[in-house]
Amino acid sequence: MQKAGQPRFVHRYLASVLALASHRISEEFHVEVRNAGLTVTEWRVLGSLIEGEGETVGALAELAVTKQPTLSKVLPRLESEGLLTMQTARADRRQTLVTITPKGTKLISGLCESAMQHQHRILEKLDPDHADRLVDMLRAIIKH
Repeated sequence: MQKAGQPRFVHRYLASVLALASHRISEEFHVEVRNAGLTVTEWRVLGSLIEGEGETVGALAELAVTKQPTLSKVLPRLESEGLLTMQTARADRRQTLVTITPKGTKLISGLCESAMQHQHRILEKLDPDHADRLVDMLRAIIKH
Protein backbone atom coordinates (compact mmCIF):
# COMPACT_ATOMS: atom_id res chain seq x y z
CA MET A 1 0.00 0.00 0.00
CA GLN A 2 1.26 3.44 -0.91
CA LYS A 3 1.94 5.91 1.88
CA ALA A 4 0.35 9.33 1.57
CA GLY A 5 2.57 11.74 -0.35
CA GLN A 6 4.99 9.00 -1.47
CA PRO A 7 5.52 8.55 -5.21
CA ARG A 8 4.08 5.38 -6.71
CA PHE A 9 6.31 2.30 -7.04
CA VAL A 10 6.83 2.91 -10.77
CA HIS A 11 8.25 6.35 -9.92
CA ARG A 12 10.56 5.04 -7.14
CA TYR A 13 11.94 1.93 -8.86
CA LEU A 14 15.27 2.77 -10.56
CA ALA A 15 14.81 0.46 -13.56
CA SER A 16 11.40 1.93 -14.26
CA VAL A 17 12.55 5.54 -13.83
CA LEU A 18 15.55 4.93 -16.12
CA ALA A 19 13.38 3.25 -18.75
CA LEU A 20 10.81 6.06 -18.65
CA ALA A 21 13.51 8.74 -18.89
CA SER A 22 15.27 6.91 -21.72
CA HIS A 23 12.04 6.48 -23.64
CA ARG A 24 11.07 10.14 -23.27
CA ILE A 25 14.53 11.41 -24.27
CA SER A 26 14.96 8.94 -27.13
CA GLU A 27 11.47 9.40 -28.53
CA GLU A 28 12.16 13.07 -29.28
CA PHE A 29 15.53 12.42 -30.91
CA HIS A 30 14.45 9.40 -32.92
CA VAL A 31 12.40 11.74 -35.11
CA GLU A 32 15.74 13.19 -36.32
CA VAL A 33 17.13 9.68 -36.82
CA ARG A 34 14.20 8.69 -39.04
CA ASN A 35 14.45 12.00 -40.93
CA ALA A 36 18.10 11.11 -41.68
CA GLY A 37 16.87 7.88 -43.31
CA LEU A 38 18.00 5.51 -40.58
CA THR A 39 16.13 3.13 -38.34
CA VAL A 40 16.71 3.41 -34.61
CA THR A 41 18.71 0.16 -34.70
CA GLU A 42 20.92 1.44 -37.52
CA TRP A 43 21.50 4.66 -35.56
CA ARG A 44 22.45 2.70 -32.46
CA VAL A 45 24.84 0.48 -34.41
CA LEU A 46 26.61 3.32 -36.21
CA GLY A 47 26.61 5.50 -33.08
CA SER A 48 28.22 2.64 -31.16
CA LEU A 49 30.96 2.27 -33.77
CA ILE A 50 31.93 5.92 -34.25
CA GLU A 51 35.15 7.01 -32.53
CA GLY A 52 36.10 3.36 -32.00
CA GLU A 53 38.42 0.91 -33.67
CA GLY A 54 35.77 -1.72 -34.31
CA GLU A 55 33.69 -4.08 -32.20
CA THR A 56 32.92 -7.75 -32.27
CA VAL A 57 29.30 -8.53 -33.06
CA GLY A 58 28.71 -9.57 -29.43
CA ALA A 59 30.17 -6.36 -28.02
CA LEU A 60 28.29 -4.32 -30.61
CA ALA A 61 25.01 -5.97 -29.66
CA GLU A 62 25.58 -4.93 -26.06
CA LEU A 63 26.62 -1.36 -26.90
CA ALA A 64 23.76 -0.87 -29.35
CA VAL A 65 21.24 -2.48 -26.97
CA THR A 66 20.21 -4.83 -29.77
CA LYS A 67 19.86 -8.59 -29.92
CA GLN A 68 22.38 -10.47 -32.07
CA PRO A 69 19.72 -11.95 -34.39
CA THR A 70 18.57 -8.40 -35.17
CA LEU A 71 22.16 -7.35 -35.85
CA SER A 72 22.55 -10.30 -38.21
CA LYS A 73 19.90 -8.66 -40.41
CA VAL A 74 21.01 -5.04 -40.01
CA LEU A 75 24.79 -5.41 -40.43
CA PRO A 76 24.78 -6.83 -43.98
CA ARG A 77 22.44 -4.05 -45.09
CA LEU A 78 24.70 -1.35 -43.59
CA GLU A 79 27.72 -3.06 -45.14
CA SER A 80 26.07 -3.13 -48.58
CA GLU A 81 25.45 0.62 -48.24
CA GLY A 82 29.16 1.12 -47.52
CA LEU A 83 28.56 2.39 -43.98
CA LEU A 84 30.53 -0.33 -42.21
CA THR A 85 32.79 -3.29 -42.88
CA MET A 86 32.75 -6.77 -41.39
CA GLN A 87 35.92 -8.86 -41.21
CA THR A 88 36.98 -12.00 -39.44
CA ALA A 89 38.80 -10.96 -36.27
CA ARG A 90 42.53 -11.70 -36.32
CA ALA A 91 42.66 -12.70 -32.65
CA ASP A 92 39.74 -15.14 -32.88
CA ARG A 93 38.68 -16.35 -36.33
CA ARG A 94 35.26 -17.30 -34.94
CA GLN A 95 34.44 -13.63 -34.33
CA THR A 96 33.53 -10.89 -36.76
CA LEU A 97 34.95 -7.40 -36.29
CA VAL A 98 32.61 -4.59 -37.34
CA THR A 99 34.14 -1.21 -38.23
CA ILE A 100 32.51 2.01 -39.38
CA THR A 101 33.67 3.38 -42.74
CA PRO A 102 34.45 7.00 -43.58
CA LYS A 103 31.07 7.15 -45.36
CA GLY A 104 29.34 5.85 -42.22
CA THR A 105 31.27 8.32 -40.07
CA LYS A 106 30.24 11.19 -42.35
CA LEU A 107 26.59 10.14 -42.19
CA ILE A 108 26.49 9.64 -38.43
CA SER A 109 28.69 12.56 -37.31
CA GLY A 110 25.96 15.14 -37.83
CA LEU A 111 23.47 12.99 -35.96
CA CYS A 112 25.93 12.56 -33.08
CA GLU A 113 26.28 16.34 -32.86
CA SER A 114 22.48 16.69 -32.90
CA ALA A 115 22.22 14.00 -30.21
CA MET A 116 24.64 15.87 -27.96
CA GLN A 117 22.74 19.13 -28.53
CA HIS A 118 19.51 17.31 -27.67
CA GLN A 119 21.14 15.92 -24.53
CA HIS A 120 22.31 19.41 -23.59
CA ARG A 121 18.76 20.78 -23.95
CA ILE A 122 17.45 17.99 -21.72
CA LEU A 123 20.16 18.38 -19.08
CA GLU A 124 20.22 22.19 -19.03
CA LYS A 125 17.06 21.99 -16.93
CA LEU A 126 19.26 20.52 -14.17
CA ASP A 127 21.98 22.21 -12.16
CA PRO A 128 25.18 21.77 -14.28
CA ASP A 129 26.89 19.84 -11.49
CA HIS A 130 23.90 17.50 -11.19
CA ALA A 131 23.83 16.88 -14.95
CA ASP A 132 27.52 15.85 -15.01
CA ARG A 133 27.10 13.72 -11.89
CA LEU A 134 24.02 12.02 -13.34
CA VAL A 135 25.91 10.90 -16.45
CA ASP A 136 28.91 9.82 -14.35
CA MET A 137 26.69 7.85 -11.95
CA LEU A 138 24.90 6.07 -14.80
CA ARG A 139 28.26 5.12 -16.35
CA ALA A 140 29.32 3.73 -12.97
CA ILE A 141 26.13 1.63 -12.81
CA ILE A 142 26.78 0.31 -16.32
CA LYS A 143 30.41 -0.50 -15.47
CA HIS A 144 29.42 -2.60 -12.45
